Amino acid sequence: MQLAMIGLGKMGGNMSARLLRAGHSVVVHDRDPAIIAEYVERGGTGARDLAEVVDLLKPRRIVWLMIPAGAPVDETIDALRPRLAAGDIIIDGGNSNYHDTQRRAASLERDGIELVDCGTSGGIWGLELGYCLMIGGPRDAFSYCEEIFRALAQEGGYAHVGAAGAGHYVKMVHNGIEYGLLQAYAEGYEILNASAYELDLHRIAALWNRGSVVRSWLNELAERALEDPANVEALEGFVLDSGEGRWTVQEAVDLDVPAPVITLALLMRLRSRQDESYGAKLIAALRNEFGGHAVKK
Repeated sequence: MQLAMIGLGKMGGNMSARLLRAGHSVVVHDRDPAIIAEYVERGGTGARDLAEVVDLLKPRRIVWLMIPAGAPVDETIDALRPRLAAGDIIIDGGNSNYHDTQRRAASLERDGIELVDCGTSGGIWGLELGYCLMIGGPRDAFSYCEEIFRALAQEGGYAHVGAAGAGHYVKMVHNGIEYGLLQAYAEGYEILNASAYELDLHRIAALWNRGSVVRSWLNELAERALEDPANVEALEGFVLDSGEGRWTVQEAVDLDVPAPVITLALLMRLRSRQDESYGAKLIAALRNEFGGHAVKK
C-alpha cells in the first residue's frame, strides 16, 4: 500500500523503516535532506517538499504526520489541504491534543478530507517489536488504512477506539498512567538506594521481573538501565513532559474524576526542573521561625 510519511525523527523514521520492511510503498519527507536520503537508501521515495509529497501519491492519498503537536500540525495541514482531494486521508500519529484533533477533523470534513488520529506508543522499540496504535476517526478511513496499521502494530496492537479525537484521547490518558507508573518505580528505587543496606538495584530489578506482581516492561527497562549504575548516576534528574500528563490532569478536573497519583507525578516532573526550590527554602525558614528547627545555609 502507498502512503507518505512526513517527519522522519525517532518515531517517524522507524515507522517508515518497518513499513518498507513489510513491503509498503513510502514517500518520505523531512526538513533535513540528509534524513530523506537515508530513507531513500532504505527503499523509500524521497520528496523535497510537501507539494512533491502529494504529487508522488496516487489517489486515494494517505499522508501520515509524525511531527510535533500544535502549530506544526496546523501549518502542515494548511499546506497540504489545497493539494489534496475529497476522499484523501491525513493521519496524525503524534501526540496532539484531542480538542485540536476534533477541530481539524471538522474543518477538513468540509473539503471531504478525512482525518484519522492515531495515538502511537512503543517508542524506539517499535521498529523491532511493533507499536500499539489507538485510532480515532471515520470508520471507513480506518478500514481503508488497516493494512498499514497491521504492519506497524504488534499482533492485536491496534484498534479503532472511536470518532475523531478518540485515538488521541486514549493516548493522552495512556501517557497520564505512564507518569504515575514511572513515578512509583522512581520512588521505590530511590528508597532502596537510600537504604542502610548495600543493595544491588540491578539484581533486585531482575528479581522483580521474574514472577513479581510489579514486573512490567518498564521494570525490564529499569533492569537494563541499572546494569551499570553509572548510567543512572551520570544523568541529571531533569524530567520533561510533552503535554499529555497536563492534559490528562485537566481532563480529570473537568470530569470531576480524582486522579491524585497522575497529578502528583506531573508536579514531581515540574519539581525536577528546579535547581533549588524557593518554596522549600521558605518552608525551612518558617520552621526555623516558629520552632527553632535547624536550617542549612
